[in-house]
Amino acid sequence: MNIIMENKSDENKYIRAKERVVQLRKFYGNLTSYIVVISGLAILNYWINEWRYAWFLWAAFGWGIGIVAHAIGTFNLNPFFGKDWEERKIKEYMEKDNDKRKWQ
Repeated sequence: MNIIMENKSDENKYIRAKERVVQLRKFYGNLTSYIVVISGLAILNYWINEWRYAWFLWAAFGWGIGIVAHAIGTFNLNPFFGKDWEERKIKEYMEKDNDKRKWQ
């Protein structure tokens, strides 16, 4: 695939879009693995002891916490330290740096 970049802005947009696609691919890969492995464990659990003790739920719960955390990061669902917060902090530090240089 050959994408022609008109200017630096287009290149930056392309890089950000590509990073986003990679992040989404990793999340969906993790989610797919979760579904396949937990389903397999559930089948194995049923085959071994016919639901007398659903031990596969411990694995589902533990890995599920990781899936939720991954989703929060991937889809910017964190209300405290999301993308907007990052951008505000970057601008704040850039302004502080500019102010320091003015006084030197």
